Amino acid sequence: MYDAARSDRVGRIGRWPVRRHHALLTAWTVCWFFVAERHGGVSWHYLKTGEQLLFDQVPGGGLALYANHPELQIGPVSFLCAAVFSPFPPDVGENLAEAAMSGLGLWMLVLIGRMAAEHNLGTGVNHKRLQQRVLIAGLAFIPMWVEVSVRFAHLDDVMALFFTTLALGALVRGRSTAPAVFLALAVDSKPWAVAFLPLLLAMPKRSWPRSAVWVVGLVAVAWLPFYLGNLHTLAAAHFTIPNQPASALRWFGVNDPVTPWWDRPVQMALGAGLGAFAVRRGRWPAVVLAAADARIVLDPSVYTYYSASVLLGTLIWDAVGQRRLVPWVSWTALVSLYGSALIVPDDSARGLIRLAFAVGSAAYVLLWPMNGTRNRDAMRRQPGMPRRRGPVAPHEQLP
Repeated sequence: MYDAARSDRVGRIGRWPVRRHHALLTAWTVCWFFVAERHGGVSWHYLKTGEQLLFDQVPGGGLALYANHPELQIGPVSFLCAAVFSPFPPDVGENLAEAAMSGLGLWMLVLIGRMAAEHNLGTGVNHKRLQQRVLIAGLAFIPMWVEVSVRFAHLDDVMALFFTTLALGALVRGRSTAPAVFLALAVDSKPWAVAFLPLLLAMPKRSWPRSAVWVVGLVAVAWLPFYLGNLHTLAAAHFTIPNQPASALRWFGVNDPVTPWWDRPVQMALGAGLGAFAVRRGRWPAVVLAAADARIVLDPSVYTYYSASVLLGTLIWDAVGQRRLVPWVSWTALVSLYGSALIVPDDSARGLIRLAFAVGSAAYVLLWPMNGTRNRDAMRRQPGMPRRRGPVAPHEQLP
């Protein structure tokens, strides 16, 4: 017989409203936070400068922000979020921002666990095993999340990935407007998040026109004033960065010293194209990973914080897109991208490893046959489809 009280205690620590895997992941995050915090905040000054420029606290800002400072490839929503920490002394505000961004990573882990449980409810998924899978994948995710949130303090990347996770959660719950709103906010936080927009194709077709209106409207509200206020803002889209020796671009014969003119458009188009293909294949949990793979394989830079988007993609795939206990895709990503940056001295070899992982992981999640009837059925199910009614078994309790 179904026992609601027993079901509610699955994975909990005694009578505390905390689950064991969340407690372990919290401790793991705290450890990595203190390791990275000593040399953290590498890029926080970009956020503070952009915030001051946005609010005309220093000359050359306002609607001319991007025209005068094309190096600030950061969305206005991220500058607004950075303003939350302005009332504090600079050092305190930076540390609070790093702690808040680390906390968002933990929240995303909880959301993805619940997302996987809700999507697979009624398919016989064992949620105790799901908790274990989220724990193991989370142990790989957290080091890369701390890279982006603490060591580099890239609030723009953090907000883009956080809003994308919220969009996925709303998508699974069958919301009609929230996914579009959250994805638009992701683009308004960091432009490369446009590659995640194919997630909207996983919604029922009747929702597509409304979603398109919300995305276009919210992106226009955030970005259009800058383009209309100063026409030189258009030049910011052509801002280039050095083409580093360890970039996978070198393996395509691209030896330009800076970003080729075609690189950014192709990068976004490839990411969006792979995402659309993933949805068409019924593998919408692969959209984030496919877009992130396109980013790292065509980006001229090789900063380790770029890999946070990849690890978020592998986490979503390992939690939602497959049913194996061991999330080997996440750990392969951590070893390939983070491990190689630490222990492989040759730039060309690191570039080859990035290329091999990006191509291999994208091919796997998009083309590899799904094992097991339940796995295939879960992938065919459209996000937000009605589940079976009535109580669920104890092992199907949400994590």
